[in-house]
Amino acid sequence: MAEQNGAAESVYQRIRALIFDRSIPPGERINIDRLARELGVSQTPVREAVQRLEGDKLVFARRPRGYQTSDLLTEQQLGEMFEVRLLLEPWAARAGAELEGDLGGQLFAEIARFQDEQAHAHGGVHANFHHDVRFHEAILGAVDPGFLLAAFTQLHSHLHLFRLFPADRDGSCTLAEHTAIARAISDGAPEEAETAMRMHLHSSLDRFSEGLREAPAGAPPVGPLRSTG
Repeated sequence: MAEQNGAAESVYQRIRALIFDRSIPPGERINIDRLARELGVSQTPVREAVQRLEGDKLVFARRPRGYQTSDLLTEQQLGEMFEVRLLLEPWAARAGAELEGDLGGQLFAEIARFQDEQAHAHGGVHANFHHDVRFHEAILGAVDPGFLLAAFTQLHSHLHLFRLFPADRDGSCTLAEHTAIARAISDGAPEEAETAMRMHLHSSLDRFSEGLREAPAGAPPVGPLRSTG
């Protein structure tokens, strides 16, 4: 059972990576049979993965049958998403700086892990994505692992944003801004933490907006797989 669960998770991660890379472009029909053959698995784990991706809002069911990848965010939708994040996350950073414990140490450990990935050439958009998820969820989860973290997760923001090919593809700008947030939280400086998070989100919005305006409608496949049909 554990082996089956691991295989299903692997298929989910691989298909999600194809969507992030736009090897499966936005707005494209998903051919379950072809994708299963290209991944070398049966249709069952592919169907399960696609259903999970529907929950992530990266895929939606077509009528009368089949699935299609969701379209990219529009610039208006991008702005609205960040308006919500600006309501939640600067406050969370302030609250995180007031917590007892070592949230700052956890954040610096995550930053170090990302730097190690970059140093060993394991970086790129996927490493940047996973680092960003872990960093922001660490703050929100430490402050409120219930409502606040759930509200953030239900935005599906990271799952959509990293299909936009932001200007900061190597994560260097994100890393510097995350370091400023971590330092303020570690120092127990609520106002500085709130300001650093607010600046980070505004800068991120600018970078993603730039990527949205400059990126072509479809990107060339990053890997060998194509699942259109």
